[in-house]
Amino acid sequence: MKKEDKSIVIEQLASTITTYGGFYITDLTALNAADTSNLRRRCFKDGVKLVVVKNTLLKKALESLDTDFEPIYGSLKGNSALMFSTVANVPAKLIKEFAKDKPVPALKAAYVEESFYIGSDQLEALIHIKSKNELIGDVIALLQSPAKNVVSALQSGGNILHGVLKTLGEREN
Repeated sequence: MKKEDKSIVIEQLASTITTYGGFYITDLTALNAADTSNLRRRCFKDGVKLVVVKNTLLKKALESLDTDFEPIYGSLKGNSALMFSTVANVPAKLIKEFAKDKPVPALKAAYVEESFYIGSDQLEALIHIKSKNELIGDVIALLQSPAKNVVSALQSGGNILHGVLKTLGEREN
């Protein structure tokens, strides 16, 4: 590969990492052609972008960004593939589901929600990560809950009071 081509690939990787904000580094070496094809189809279906990269080019792309990705550099050995998704936990769920039949794809490392996850033992933690929008929704639901309870109590209290007054009014007749 020519030096100009390498610099283009590095720029594209850096741009993709910046666009998605997070990524998973996986090892696909033990997959045969059919399994790799199935994984790619599954990634496309789930909205995950799968890119096979050279470790040196990935490292240079990471070094060109503002964030310090040094904790991940130790994972850049052997064959590597990157998984990108707009939803943080989708690639982790895909890896777990796909790995039911086979021991791969194996998670090497991940950078998700501005945190580093190194090693395949972090897969469960990644599956349970909530996206920023999910967390905002949870906070809004928690904030709305007391207000809904107050409104509900006021509405039901008015109905009870109305019923009592109606009964008292009918009794005097």
